[in-house]
Amino acid sequence: MEVGADMPPDGSARTTVARVRASAAGAPGTGPPPPAPEAAAGTRVLTFAGAALAAVYVLGPGTRALRLAEVAGRAAAGHRLPERLPLTGDSPAAHAFRTGRSLWLDPAALSSFSEGVPTGPGARVPLGVLPLTSAGGRLGCLVVAGATADGFDAEQQRFLARYADAVAGLVRAAGPDPAPPLLGPALAGLGVGSFALNPDTGRIDADETLLHLVGIVPHTFDGKAATLLAHALPEDMPALMAVLEPAAETLGGRELEFRVRCPGGETRWLSMRYRALARTGHRPDRVLGVVTATSALPRGTDDVSRIQWLTAALDDASTLADVSRVVVTALREPLGADRVALAELQDERLTVTVLDPPEPAAWPEAWRREWRAQWPEPAVAALPTLRTALRDGHPCLWPAGAALEPGLAGVGPGGLAVLPLPAKGRPVGVCLIGWDRPHAFAPEERSLLTATAALIGQAVKRAHAHDAEQELATMLQRSLLPRRLPELSGGTAVARYLPARRGLQVGGDWYDVIALSEDRVALVIGDVQGHSAGAATIMGQMRTAVRAYAVEGHPPDVVVSHANRLLVGMETDLFATCCYAELDMEEGNVLFVRAGHLSPLMRHPDGSAEEVRVEGALPLGVSADAEFPMTAVALAPGTLLALVTDGLVEAADLPLDDGMRRTRTALAAADPSDPGRVADMLLGDAGRREDDVALLLLRYDGMETRPIRAGWAVWRLPDAVMHARRFTARTLRRWQVEEVADAVLLVVSELVTNALVHTQGQVHVDLMLRGDRVRVSVNDSSPRAPAKPVIVDWESTGGRGLMLVEAVSDSFGSVPVASGKQVWSEIVVPPREPSRPDPGPPADRGDLP
Repeated sequence: MEVGADMPPDGSARTTVARVRASAAGAPGTGPPPPAPEAAAGTRVLTFAGAALAAVYVLGPGTRALRLAEVAGRAAAGHRLPERLPLTGDSPAAHAFRTGRSLWLDPAALSSFSEGVPTGPGARVPLGVLPLTSAGGRLGCLVVAGATADGFDAEQQRFLARYADAVAGLVRAAGPDPAPPLLGPALAGLGVGSFALNPDTGRIDADETLLHLVGIVPHTFDGKAATLLAHALPEDMPALMAVLEPAAETLGGRELEFRVRCPGGETRWLSMRYRALARTGHRPDRVLGVVTATSALPRGTDDVSRIQWLTAALDDASTLADVSRVVVTALREPLGADRVALAELQDERLTVTVLDPPEPAAWPEAWRREWRAQWPEPAVAALPTLRTALRDGHPCLWPAGAALEPGLAGVGPGGLAVLPLPAKGRPVGVCLIGWDRPHAFAPEERSLLTATAALIGQAVKRAHAHDAEQELATMLQRSLLPRRLPELSGGTAVARYLPARRGLQVGGDWYDVIALSEDRVALVIGDVQGHSAGAATIMGQMRTAVRAYAVEGHPPDVVVSHANRLLVGMETDLFATCCYAELDMEEGNVLFVRAGHLSPLMRHPDGSAEEVRVEGALPLGVSADAEFPMTAVALAPGTLLALVTDGLVEAADLPLDDGMRRTRTALAAADPSDPGRVADMLLGDAGRREDDVALLLLRYDGMETRPIRAGWAVWRLPDAVMHARRFTARTLRRWQVEEVADAVLLVVSELVTNALVHTQGQVHVDLMLRGDRVRVSVNDSSPRAPAKPVIVDWESTGGRGLMLVEAVSDSFGSVPVASGKQVWSEIVVPPREPSRPDPGPPADRGDLP
């Protein structure tokens, strides 16, 4: 298995993703052609982790079996794996999936399984099986076959565990039926770089990941190995020169660790695995290898280097989870410890952030009793030794056999280090390090632990502030965006929001779906200028204003115009873009208004996609006199409408036109049967997003039950109510729903009487039959909602009509409209046998009885 790529014939450097290929050693030009870059990225892990094969099994949707989703290294390893493994079967993958624990099997242990083991030449090799889990759920397994009979050492197992976590994240993000590539992108997320070196010319083909690890901007790299070596610390140069000038006896695999000086001045530990290969004769003429940030502090490192490494690692740790991982890496293996615990101090209780090992059985009974969720929360009062150490603020080292309370004795029977973590003069947490075998604390180790505690304490306080800031930002963003979208008659709406991965993760993108009535819905998406809490605040105000104006019943251009005047009146320096669409779910007609925003995208039922040409206008907040024209578009059932913000289609390396074209192409290729999956597919792997992203999709299906309508303009005459009742009775007879005539006539009488007595201007009655419901709506010109009496006794005369309407109605209410208000009532038509015949013409809108 060779990692890298041949050097160009002229010796020129190529800074590209290294390719991996399989060929017989010493046989130039043989073997299959190089795989695609995705496959190359996926197989780099094989060289680094001592594996000949890596495979991903995922839980098949709706099945009780694991499905083989992707394999890397199959051709080189000569192994074959089953395509499907039952969860109840006797295979290593099924066993690891059921138990949730990793398996590391030598050939003898592997032979005890009756199925699911590699077959083919050289298949009797060690096997590692790691369950893929995410948020408590089990997604599948990562299977790796060893390259040699030696199996996987502790460092390789730790790396593969990190690799499995990265693969699990991609599987979870991909949805119920993930497809390749998984191995390559997961490896890229771990920061593993690769290289191919020509010792004769000193030219090196390094991929971008390696250059970033060393601290070189990719486009400035000149392809010389000396340029890479210039970033290494002088004391590590002899070991690196052995790579640059390999001798014949170095053929085969080697491993070393070295340090580089980053542009910011900090020191970074890197781990290299490489192979010196000879095509002709016995002198190596190629060196292929992989480099990654070291996953463990070398045990033989001096104390100064340990502190330097820990300082650099904690500087990169932004969250408490990151700090916890660094602490375990820095302390457990280098000190030969059996247990490491890190906990914050909150209200006289320890809030544990990491336990290593994580199994409850590895910790004292007193800790297991306090297990709340993922970790225990022991009370400080129950641990007097710990309480004393926190009060004094100094590390306490207890040798084997020390008289400790049970809650601490079980942590380190062979020796226990209690490290209070100080920050600004007070302890913010504690770190416990325990040994099972007797451990002697050397003087230099005491000094190291004291310095380590101070560094960890500052990192915990900094990470706690970062976590609190991000939690506040997340809470603010969630409170400003809709908690859920309404269910629509005749369509399905889904939305996605992703914060930017820089700074405060809160921004100005917003979306909303506003159900205006049973057959009308408004879609809105917008973006407030900037990326800050101020932008988010303006965003929340604009979303609320647009919703309020829309619910009042204003047409789209008036809604946007009112919102524009509101933003101008706020006297803020920020402006906002917006795209507003009002959709008639019954007819499929849409009215668009676009204020400086991106045009909507539309996928037609035939699979074609286009950018809808909507007439544009100025962004909101620029001019109070701006006009916002409307554009009408007709939708056919099966159409998918997409509203996006620029964070999805534009970036520093992605022009807007290219991004819109890419999104339009992806929308055309999508399966509209699942809008949620379409939204996830359009988001893709956004990587390090420069801006927040909002996406709103609506699939228009058309209404299954078309309503039947009739309307009547009420004349202000003494017998106006009588005419309204006659129109209602005549309509109910034509619709053949006379069984609810008494209730409907009562509702019409009371609502029309109230409108005539308490309002001025025009009064209109609308009747609608949809399915088994008759809806009565009375519109008048007064914005005031009808008021029911607070107290009703035998002497009162006002307000009884509304109480009667509410009593006979299955649902009843009032909503504002642009010209006043609408009071409505719905009455369910009881089922009858046989079913009613066709009720006749769909509408009657005449004004004469």
